[in-house]
Amino acid sequence: MKNINIRLAELKDRDTLVNFNLALAKETEGQKLSKDVLEKGVEAVLKNSNLGFYLIAEKGNQIIGSLMITNEWSDWRNGMFWWIQSVYVHPDFRRKGIYTKLYGHVKDLISGKANVLGFRLYVEKKNVTAITAYKSLGMKKTAYRLFEEIIE
Repeated sequence: MKNINIRLAELKDRDTLVNFNLALAKETEGQKLSKDVLEKGVEAVLKNSNLGFYLIAEKGNQIIGSLMITNEWSDWRNGMFWWIQSVYVHPDFRRKGIYTKLYGHVKDLISGKANVLGFRLYVEKKNVTAITAYKSLGMKKTAYRLFEEIIE
């Protein structure tokens, strides 16, 4: 797909990012997120780059895809891993190379940063479409499993 611009998200993009995340949670995990909490969470990242940053894919003035990058420090490797999160492509633009463009942009950004070692992501195990896309771009499944405990 031609004429796709990749840029850093700005505060003006908050509502679109919130809507993308609401759709992502519903589509991939059947979850209904709190819009109020999500608005605050997206806005926090947009206002504080220490938390991470969003990349936006645009065609003309329409935002058609996005992803978020957060950091993980590796003491074993004395460097940073970037985590790709909240990947979403508008349904009208899927399977047209939008994620590939976003992914390529992430790789370009990393190439200029000596302390960033690479990037990781997690994917819902039943999301075969996403898994296939990640593998086709050269990402490999790790031996790690993801565990969490949510403190409420």
